[in-house]
Amino acid sequence: MGVVILVRHGQASFGAEDYDVLSETGWQQSRGLGAYLAGRGIVPGVVLRGDMRRHRETAQGLLDGAGWDVPVEVDRGWDEFDHLGVVAAYPDLPNAVPPGTPPGDRRAFQRLFELATERWTSGEHDGDYAESFPAFRGRVDDALDRACARAGSGATVVVVSSGGPVATACGLLVAPPEAEPAVAWQLWRRFNAVVVNSSFSRVIVGESGSRLLTFNEHPHLEGDALTYR
Repeated sequence: MGVVILVRHGQASFGAEDYDVLSETGWQQSRGLGAYLAGRGIVPGVVLRGDMRRHRETAQGLLDGAGWDVPVEVDRGWDEFDHLGVVAAYPDLPNAVPPGTPPGDRRAFQRLFELATERWTSGEHDGDYAESFPAFRGRVDDALDRACARAGSGATVVVVSSGGPVATACGLLVAPPEAEPAVAWQLWRRFNAVVVNSSFSRVIVGESGSRLLTFNEHPHLEGDALTYR
């Protein structure tokens, strides 16, 4: 039986000029996860990652912490959706954040993010986005199929991605691609809201297909090291 381990990247630099860079906490989370997995005898045959800097740096932190000497390959199917583009397309953007809210306020951004992604995932405004939610879901479904094929019947594959694709992949393993849009959106929303930085979810791959075994494990994190953004 093969295993695919889906890893969300370590904490990125929210509020900084370049978000797509791991914070110091993000590096610590990534190295800690690598040490945790290696301590349990896990050695993947390959690490697949998205093509974003936070994916590359998280993969490097994993390898450093684990001491793995394994190939790392890029699969852009695991890239995050354009969350800034989705937020910018929200029609009531000027009124979504209360006046006087300081720049970089995490709670205000989270509220705006939830409103914008609810619109994006509804399926009613697909033409407003460079990548619609169904297209994003299909892209991740293809990437998940490729990762599971690499795991085969006995290999371990580690995938480093972002919260959106991890939530989508886990939702696809619970409900099929042809699920009603409302079902797909609810699953994605619930998974995406709670996935922790550097957490991992396990997918088992066998003759009967691929199944979600665990979601959002993070035993290597405690205290201030536990972050969501």
